[in-house]
Amino acid sequence: MEPGNPAKETVLITGGGGYLGFRLGCAIFQKGVDVILFDVVKPLQTVPEGIKFTQGDVCCLSEVEEALGDVICVFHIASYGMSGREQLNRKLIEDVNVKGTENVIQACKSRGVSSLVYTSTYNVIFGGQIIENGDESLPYLPLHLHPDHYSRTKSLAEMKVLEANGAELGNTKGVLRTCALRPAGIYGPGEQRHLPRIVSYIERGLFKFVYGDPLSLVEFVHVDNLVQAHILASEALKANKKHIAAGQAYFISDGRPINNFEFFRPLVEGLGYKFPTCRLPLSLVYSFAFLTEVVHFLVGHIYNFQPLLTRTEVYKTGVTHYFSMEKARKELGYEPQLYSLNEVVEWFRSQGCGPKPRKCTIMHLVRGGGLLLLLIAVTVSWFPSAVTFSL
Repeated sequence: MEPGNPAKETVLITGGGGYLGFRLGCAIFQKGVDVILFDVVKPLQTVPEGIKFTQGDVCCLSEVEEALGDVICVFHIASYGMSGREQLNRKLIEDVNVKGTENVIQACKSRGVSSLVYTSTYNVIFGGQIIENGDESLPYLPLHLHPDHYSRTKSLAEMKVLEANGAELGNTKGVLRTCALRPAGIYGPGEQRHLPRIVSYIERGLFKFVYGDPLSLVEFVHVDNLVQAHILASEALKANKKHIAAGQAYFISDGRPINNFEFFRPLVEGLGYKFPTCRLPLSLVYSFAFLTEVVHFLVGHIYNFQPLLTRTEVYKTGVTHYFSMEKARKELGYEPQLYSLNEVVEWFRSQGCGPKPRKCTIMHLVRGGGLLLLLIAVTVSWFPSAVTFSL
């Protein structure tokens, strides 16, 4: 480095091996900032030359502290238990989401990191109740009302991050500035958590019905819009932006509320499948999800199967909840770009997805028969209580 040139900034991204973390790291690196991806697993993609990958666990304070070095900003994305059977592993959810966040905060303070951007979730506010154009003035959902442990622990973690705003740094270089982003469901080409599971259901012939009110509205956020929001949030924690984001939370989405199933229609039809016309009551599907969770609790230690749906997923996909982007626009300068599912469809096509000749095996018959029997049992038990079901 030549005399007089300022040292390059360095940021660290926990969960940097995941979809959002990796994408964020690449975008920041292109802006001339040094990037450290910190994760328990290596990214599926090849790490670009110049970006550093450090294998480590947020559950281990010493590993986090060692990785920080000369870092000026941490993007804390690492979490566990967002969907599927992961939602049922309460201990690991607690360890990663709460203890891991406490470790990140402590490491930032001890190593003199001045900025911390936390990736939260809509679920710190939403727990199955209808929310239309909500904003950041809404209170946290009471912890005992969360239908799943992931949402409960993410809420606790966000509180800890925002409470840490203004904490003195151990090297007496100032204070820690923190903020939280609450994104909607993430999508984009190459997303590995939600979309492959949905496509697998479609290809296995399990996507036979939709549910809930056809007028219910939810939101999604394209990964690149979310990347933009993270970068803007980190900038808004700096002095030249008057630390405007310090101690604040922001809802982040594409800003286009849509029915959950209509959002995925282009994916279903784009891959060459028929979109289902059968619509089931939300309460019936919720009961089915509950029974599935009970079965998983009883046999999960022997056969850790993937539940078709969890109760939280039923709420998140079938109950109206969307939020205003006004605060993010005004304070961060966030302007979501327009995206469609076309690039997602093309990505899955490139992976060989689409209708194929199916062989009917004994396992298919057993799985399909078991699913049918479970649905029938739930339907029979659902009728007496359907009139009293409420959100």
